[in-house]
Amino acid sequence: MKEEKEKKEISRREFLGKAGTGVAGSYFILSSLKQAEAVAKENPLQPPETYFGNIQVQLTVNGVKHKVRVHTNTTLVELLRDRLSLTGTKVVCNHGECGGCTVVIDKKAVYSCQMLALDADGKDVTTIEGLLKGEELHKVQQAFIDKDGLQCGFCTPGQIMSAYALLLNNPDPSEEEIKTAMAGNICRCSAYPKIKESVAEAARLLKA
Repeated sequence: MKEEKEKKEISRREFLGKAGTGVAGSYFILSSLKQAEAVAKENPLQPPETYFGNIQVQLTVNGVKHKVRVHTNTTLVELLRDRLSLTGTKVVCNHGECGGCTVVIDKKAVYSCQMLALDADGKDVTTIEGLLKGEELHKVQQAFIDKDGLQCGFCTPGQIMSAYALLLNNPDPSEEEIKTAMAGNICRCSAYPKIKESVAEAARLLKA
């Protein structure tokens, strides 16, 4: 009986201890939520800076200068999509193997999933959105439409940006040079013959 009574008492103590911790925890959580609500009311469209990181980078994207705060591990594709809402750049493998996230920096095709946002500081970045002039398609974009260089279209922005980078540096590429330049972009629909034709057509349109 005595042991049974002690067990009951211990159980009560444990319960009260846990309940006390729960009350304190609940109070802390409620206080934090109230503070967050107050911040949200004052800045409804601007989350606290620490949410995005505390390191500032400056870069130019599609001709527009941006100052943004990032974490040390924020990738360029995360900055483009999540911070600047440039969702034309796709995240596919996120391991630098498929080319879906390709952007152009200093006339070179770059996997933005493999580049830290910190390393883009001071850089000039062009994304698929930057090829447009108002509602007018860039000639590389138009060539992919004319030659049907796509099927599902998910990899197409990366394909176009790789083609764009190639033609910036080599306006009159051979068939072999096109294959080499586009080799880093995977098309799971296997539209490779049409992609190759599209790049050749883009070269022709740019020279016309």
